[in-house]
Amino acid sequence: MGFFEKIAEGIRKTRDSMMGKVNSLLNSFTKIDEDFFEELEETLIMCDIGVQTSVDICSELRKKVKEKGITDPALIKGELKDIIAAMLGEDKKLDTSTSPSVVLVIGVNGAGKTTTIGKLAAKYTNEGKKVIVAAADTFRAAAIDQLQVWVDRAGAQIVKHAEGSDPAAVVFDAITAAKARGADIVICDTAGRLHNKKNLMDELKKITRICSQQAEGCALETLLVLDATTGQNAVNQAKLFSEAADITGIVLTKLDGTAKGGIIITIHRELGIPVKLVGVGEKIDDLMDFSAKDYAEALFVSETDFKGNYERLTDETGEETAAEETEVIDSSAEEVTEEAPVTEEPALDTAEENIAESEAEAYEDIEADNINENEEAADTEENTDAAAQKKSLKDGKFGFLFKEITFGKKKKDENETNE
Repeated sequence: MGFFEKIAEGIRKTRDSMMGKVNSLLNSFTKIDEDFFEELEETLIMCDIGVQTSVDICSELRKKVKEKGITDPALIKGELKDIIAAMLGEDKKLDTSTSPSVVLVIGVNGAGKTTTIGKLAAKYTNEGKKVIVAAADTFRAAAIDQLQVWVDRAGAQIVKHAEGSDPAAVVFDAITAAKARGADIVICDTAGRLHNKKNLMDELKKITRICSQQAEGCALETLLVLDATTGQNAVNQAKLFSEAADITGIVLTKLDGTAKGGIIITIHRELGIPVKLVGVGEKIDDLMDFSAKDYAEALFVSETDFKGNYERLTDETGEETAAEETEVIDSSAEEVTEEAPVTEEPALDTAEENIAESEAEAYEDIEADNINENEEAADTEENTDAAAQKKSLKDGKFGFLFKEITFGKKKKDENETNE
């Protein structure tokens, strides 16, 4: 599955929810007027795009409609896509231009920080980079052990202290170790925290200072991990965390499990913080660099077009593959027919046929013996042989057949005599 198909599949629920509402609105209007824009604004708000962002989108749309003289509501979708793509702006990737580069990962409990760190470590390891992970979440029970599992799976290294240690000290040691070992990337895990926990927010500021001091001159990324299923609450978290740390990017997780993926637009528009990574699944390679263009395209592409394009690509190769397989099977069948040796022993699947043939022969032999019994009686030697043969059949494998036929013949003779 390609990049676009993966994004399109990841935001399927968002697309179905948002475009379902938009299409219903477009089908209910025959002209573009103020009522149309009011309904559209309400629809966008219901799609978790946010009030201010929805107002801005409708404002931009009014300008485009007036400039281009658009009167058909059906032509609005293309303009909406262009406006949203423009709001998302240019893509910004993680800055890992220095060695080492430091990535500080923050967020609330349950947002997916540990999973994101494991996937990110695997991503860079697969690119041939040396990764060290700092287990600075020393408060949550078993957090270090959980991170250890992900680090081992990713093939990276870990720096950890005992549970309850100073998180800033762990980060300090990890950056020092990275410089000594020539590592390329340092990813720092942190404890989950809420904005109203002053001591934890102060600790976050301390960790940020340590990163700036120890990694002076190095690329430093502070990533805020947000759960897409929380909708507008994720935007509020971003606002509050940005007050305690200089957030350089957003990681939006669980995007494939929610219809609230429209908050990406709000985050860009209202906070000015770019979404750099999105999680679209549970596999280790399901953490993807965010592409604004592909997101806008996948959001507005129709389900029919998407499936049609995907099936068309697979059908073309599928027909060729099927044809090749048919030729291979046919040629194999010919080779088997020509070269297969003839065996005297019957195959297992014809055992029943062989038994049936043997039974039929037994019936014929026994019947022949009964018909010629009187003729053979004249010749003593032949009569003896026939009796021996009958006894052999009677005592052998087909004895039960002999008994049934003999009994049937006797009953028939008795019936004829009585008549």
